[in-house]
Amino acid sequence: MQGNTACAEGALAAGCRFFGGYPITPSTEVAEAMARRLPKAGGVFISMEDELASMAAVIGAAWTGVRSMTATSGPGFSLMMENIGYAAMTETPCVVVNVQRGGPSTGQPTRAAQGDMLQCRFGSHGDYSTIALTPNSVQEMFDLTVKAFDLADRFRVPTFLMADEIVGHMRERVTIRDPAAIVPPRPLAEGSLPFEAGEDGVPGFAPFGSGRSVHVTGLTHNERGYPDTTDPEAHDKLVRRLITKIESARREIADYEVKNPDAETVFVTYGPPSRTVEQVIQDRSDDSIGHLRLRLVWPFPEFALEEFPNAKVFLMPELNMGQMVREVQRHVDQPVVSLPKIGGELHTPAELVRALEAHR
Repeated sequence: MQGNTACAEGALAAGCRFFGGYPITPSTEVAEAMARRLPKAGGVFISMEDELASMAAVIGAAWTGVRSMTATSGPGFSLMMENIGYAAMTETPCVVVNVQRGGPSTGQPTRAAQGDMLQCRFGSHGDYSTIALTPNSVQEMFDLTVKAFDLADRFRVPTFLMADEIVGHMRERVTIRDPAAIVPPRPLAEGSLPFEAGEDGVPGFAPFGSGRSVHVTGLTHNERGYPDTTDPEAHDKLVRRLITKIESARREIADYEVKNPDAETVFVTYGPPSRTVEQVIQDRSDDSIGHLRLRLVWPFPEFALEEFPNAKVFLMPELNMGQMVREVQRHVDQPVVSLPKIGGELHTPAELVRALEAHR
């Protein structure tokens, strides 16, 4: 199965019943698959006039209590940013799939990149936190799409599947797992205010039509949901909670894989570059090469770096000019070597071997 198709199948297995989108290379197959499959599953597919409207439609559908998703690529992702900020402020659970391509601007529509990794965290204005997963295979396009919906509902936050043209268009064997039990957002407790948070910082959810009166606004609001834009304390309390509900749960949210934890030279990867690193380790049969593979990059799991107590140097291949490498550099004392590559092609094993030998 193609990766983009597996993403759509994962969304269906997760109970997604609304897709609002606009076609854009290299993500269009996600929309095409959802257009074919959603009506048969009792869902709704709608092709909107642009990506601004697509994100707005997804937010509106989510507020009816339906699991909702869109899929796009770089230029469309940029257009979605204002409404992504609205989703963060209104605590709307939804999933955004970004099948990344080379940029900036129209860039390389048919070539792979990982150039939107900081955008998915900081792209909309203001302070907020998000969750972002990074698949490296067709199977993970399925599995991590399912997980994205669960995390979106658990934390009432827009959640991103940061894929790319490589995993979106490759074809591999995939196991279509039986649909898991769908756990919706925690309902709003009787007598609670619509944005009154529990101990975990996440309010109960009362979608439209549930019998509760809820006011939803992108303005700074109080626990009733009503605008409160001039009180510094109200704004501070709200925005800190939007951030803390994610950042305080980073160990619960984290998803990563450790190989050869005693190694002194360690690769840190996410997405397709991890496949090249695995090939290098396998071809060389070398357990002195460590590998930290991140399946989830935001919130960044800095504690995962502690899994390599003997590390003397970290090497980070990325399909960009060096974005996530800065997060690693922030959290370790050892040298962190950026191995950037742009232009649409993966690092070759020979390139990574040269980097390995140059820094051992």
